[in-house]
Amino acid sequence: MKTKLYTLLLVFGILMFPQNSVAQVDFNKRPDDDLGNVEDKFQEYFFEALKQKGIENYQKSADALLKCIELKDNDPVLYFELGKNYKALKNYGAAEDALKKAVSKSPENEWFLDELYDVYIIQNDMDRALRTVKQLVKFHPDYKQDLASLYIRVKKYKDALKLLDEMDEQLGYSEDRDYLRNQIYNITGNDEDRIENLEERVKSNPEDESNYLRLIFRYSETGETKKAFDAAKRLLKLNPESQLVHLALYKFYLDEGDATSAIASMKVVLTSPVIKPEAKAKVLNDFVKFVGENPEYEADLIEVTSLVSEDKSVKTLLELGDYYLKSNDKEKALGYYQDALKQEPNEFKIIRDVLLLQIDLNKDKEAAQKSMEALDIFPAQPILYLINGVANNKIKQPEKAIESLEMGVDYVVENPKMEADFYKQLSEAYKQINNITQSETFAKKAAALLKDQ
Repeated sequence: MKTKLYTLLLVFGILMFPQNSVAQVDFNKRPDDDLGNVEDKFQEYFFEALKQKGIENYQKSADALLKCIELKDNDPVLYFELGKNYKALKNYGAAEDALKKAVSKSPENEWFLDELYDVYIIQNDMDRALRTVKQLVKFHPDYKQDLASLYIRVKKYKDALKLLDEMDEQLGYSEDRDYLRNQIYNITGNDEDRIENLEERVKSNPEDESNYLRLIFRYSETGETKKAFDAAKRLLKLNPESQLVHLALYKFYLDEGDATSAIASMKVVLTSPVIKPEAKAKVLNDFVKFVGENPEYEADLIEVTSLVSEDKSVKTLLELGDYYLKSNDKEKALGYYQDALKQEPNEFKIIRDVLLLQIDLNKDKEAAQKSMEALDIFPAQPILYLINGVANNKIKQPEKAIESLEMGVDYVVENPKMEADFYKQLSEAYKQINNITQSETFAKKAAALLKDQ
C-alpha cells in the first residue's frame, strides 16, 4: 500500500541526516580531552552499527546504536536507525518505541514518520497508521491515496470517497484511484453513486470516450439495458468514428432483433486495429452462435472470418469448426480444428476430432501419420490405436494395422462397442493378408460383443 519516496543519499544505507545529526561530528579532529575520547567511542560504535547493518546482522547493529545513544541521546537519527533494525528483526514493539522517539525529537521529519507508518501497517494497527499518514499528507499529496486506502480498510467509506473526489478534482482521474473507488462501490453495493459519478465525468469531459464506455458497462451490469443503449448511442453521436462503442452496440442490436445493425457493429469490432484480440474473440464467438441460429447470414460470417484470421482464439476456431460440422461442411470444419490444433498441439480432444474427420474425409495417410504422432503423447488412449488401425487398413497397410490394433485393444475398459470396433478392424486386417481363419475369429468376437448390447 505504502508509497515509497526514499532516495538513497549515502553509500552505507543511511537515508539522510538532519542538521544536528552525527554527520556533523568531525571525526578527523585530534582528541585532546575527555570529549575527544567520547567522540572516538561514538565513532567506533557508529561505524560498527553501519557495518553490521550492511551484512544484515541487525541485532549487533542495534546493540552498537544503543551504545551510541548512551554517549549522545539527543540525535534522532540514532533512534531512526535503531527502529529500522528492530523492524528488520520483527521486534515491532521496540521498533515503534525507537521511531516514536525519533519523531518526538524531529516532528517534521517525513522519513521518520514514514518508517513509523510502515511499522503500524505491518502490525495491522490501522488507527495509529491513520493518525500517522494524516501527518504525512502535508509532506506529499501521494500519501492521500494511502489515506484513502486506510479509510477503506477501516470501513470509513464516505471519508474515502470524499478524499478521492478531492484528489480527482485536483489531479484528474487515475486508474489507481478508480480502482479504490470501485472497491468501495463493490463493498457497499452503491451502484447509484457509482453511476452518478460516471455521469458527472461524462458531463465534465464529454470528449473522453473511456468515461462513456465505463458508464455503458455499469448500466449493463446493473440491468439497465435501455440506459446503457442510450449511453452508447450518445457516444456514437458524439464520436461517429468510435470503434470501441461497437463492443456494446452489437449486443444491444441483437437484443432488439436488429440483425443488420448488429452485424455491422460486429464487423467494425472484428476489423478494428484498436480492439484487443481477446475482445474480438468474444464477439466472433457470438457471431458464430448468431449465424448458427440465423444461417441466412452465413455469407457475412465467411466475409468476417476471412478478415480476422490472425485474431482467432482456440475457442473461436473450435466454435467455427462446430458450426461447419453441424452444417455438414466437414472440410471447413476440419480446417478450423486443424488451426486450433496448431495453437494447442497437445490438446487431446482437438487431436481426436481432427483424426475422426480425416478418416471421415478419406484423408487416411494423414490420419495414419497423425495418430502415430499422437500416440507418443497419449500412449494409453485406445481411440488413437483404433483410428491408426482404420487408417492403415484403408491405405492397405494391414501389418501396421494389426500391430496397432492388437496393442490398443488391451487399453479398452468396459466399452464393448469400442472393443467390437477393434475386432472388426482386426478381422479386416487379417483378411487383407489372407489369414481367413484369424479374420473369421475376430469377426465372431465382434458379433458376440454387439449381440450382448
